[in-house]
Amino acid sequence: MNAVTDANGSPDPVFVKSQVADEKLMARRRGQIVPAAVALFSERGYYRTTIQDIARRAGVSTGLIYQYAQTKEDILLLSLINVMETYKQAIPDAAKGRNDPLDVLWASLAAYCRVVDRARNAAVLAYRSTKSLPREHRQFLKQVELDTNELIAKALRTCIDAGVFRQVNVDLVTYQFVLYAHTWALKHWRLSQFTDIEGYIAQGFDFFVHAMATPRGLETYADFRQVREEGSHPPSTSGSVNQAAEGEVAK
Repeated sequence: MNAVTDANGSPDPVFVKSQVADEKLMARRRGQIVPAAVALFSERGYYRTTIQDIARRAGVSTGLIYQYAQTKEDILLLSLINVMETYKQAIPDAAKGRNDPLDVLWASLAAYCRVVDRARNAAVLAYRSTKSLPREHRQFLKQVELDTNELIAKALRTCIDAGVFRQVNVDLVTYQFVLYAHTWALKHWRLSQFTDIEGYIAQGFDFFVHAMATPRGLETYADFRQVREEGSHPPSTSGSVNQAAEGEVAK
């Protein structure tokens, strides 16, 4: 398997070979097949699930499935691509129109966690079954993961540049954010007993901010929390924070 990007450089989920050329029909049919596969892979495990099982759960014929995916590996790959592409789309969508660095980072973490919450089985499946894929498939998924991580890393760097956060290892902290989001799925059986997804997001963000905030960042965070409690987005503080940071450096 070779091509993994489209003309715009974006991951192309249709590189799994299909006998059907109609992209809308292909998307609709795969939209039936993938949820059924995720549910079965989660319930029974990848190796114990057959194409016939997936067809029955999806309410289609086995022959129809082979028109849209040639192997069970293809179906697993489509399942994992589906949720990872959702992360990649949801994060920038959530950050759109926000200017305050903390607000952008909060929106990014919140979007990631909410996607995980909506697709907990798929998130767990990624940990459990990625090793079942051929090397080139795993490499493709790793690249999609890195592309998604960069959205979080960019928000972190903006907080550092604005003087809200101290200097940290951005790559390492990015994975701490990612693993925090995934943990909601991995340990949902326990976490759901004492919080919901919104409480989980709020607690996590508060923890991360206090681990990295500068003194001025803590002041900014207090304002951020007050504005959020009032139900509106924080105003842009990047300019004032940058000016203050520059003043401190000048001293």
